[in-house]
Amino acid sequence: MNKLIGVDLGGTTVKFAILTEEGEIEQKWSINTDTQNNGENIVPNIIESINKHIALYGLSHSDILGIGMGSPGSVDRHNGTVIGAYNLNWSTLQPVKEQIEAGTSIHFSIDNDANVAALGERWKGAGAGGTDVAFITLGTGVGGGIVTAGNLIHGVAGSAGEIGHIIVNPDGYQCTCGNYGCLETVASATGIVRLAIDESKHFSDQSELKTLIANEKKVSSKTVFDQAIQGDDLAIHVVDRFYCYLGLACSNIANILNPETIVIGGGVSAAGEVLIKGIEEYFCKFSFPHVRNSTKIKLAQLGNDAGIVGAASLVLQKELVK
Repeated sequence: MNKLIGVDLGGTTVKFAILTEEGEIEQKWSINTDTQNNGENIVPNIIESINKHIALYGLSHSDILGIGMGSPGSVDRHNGTVIGAYNLNWSTLQPVKEQIEAGTSIHFSIDNDANVAALGERWKGAGAGGTDVAFITLGTGVGGGIVTAGNLIHGVAGSAGEIGHIIVNPDGYQCTCGNYGCLETVASATGIVRLAIDESKHFSDQSELKTLIANEKKVSSKTVFDQAIQGDDLAIHVVDRFYCYLGLACSNIANILNPETIVIGGGVSAAGEVLIKGIEEYFCKFSFPHVRNSTKIKLAQLGNDAGIVGAASLVLQKELVK
């Protein structure tokens, strides 16, 4: 009765699941992330919750093949440490693997949170059945992960898959990384709003979106997409620029890697299939002919479960590469 445990560590919530070896979720639960006192209670709380729920569901520790976890910050997957996860108040090196294995007596694996979400979509989501998948998550920022031949690409310094920092407009906005024109500055939820505000200053026609911005009403990326669907010319223009930037980034990824699937997830992806059609128009414009005919762009399917499913798959990584 071998089981897997997946852990998705976030700044607000820690999500857990017990899964079968085939990746089917049997139990799910969550706890609040206690970031007080430099986050010193986070790992002890995770250990306590895992031990409690193994007993609660009538399992023994020997039933668990391993625990996999996705974490923000800079992750050293070999040593099982995390540093620089500032939303967790982890500014110093955290020996996560050492602590969790000592507290549970179960083998533990860890990787970056965007990377494990990519693994989740590749295993049981939009990329299922394929071995080559690029994953882009559009939220407050833009993250990503790249899977080739069933394995995550990490790069020499562990920074592969920084899709949010592909330059799409060298004369664009300054990014938090210090560069200008990163995808994150125009394709994140905050980036779309910034595009809308700036474009509204030069837009002279009638526009409900322009009126909302001028009256300092709360405008979100959803507002922009909703207004575009309703035919607002300013919103249509802003969304088209967003599609252009994201389609360009996807073509760059595909021209280099030619994955079977580029999966689009995160909060902004809630716009749905209209998002995929918009991206595809520019993807086809910018990509190499053989690439555009073989790489498909799809919406993520697992939603908030991508992290826990992908984290659990870390335990089986070698077995999943087929």
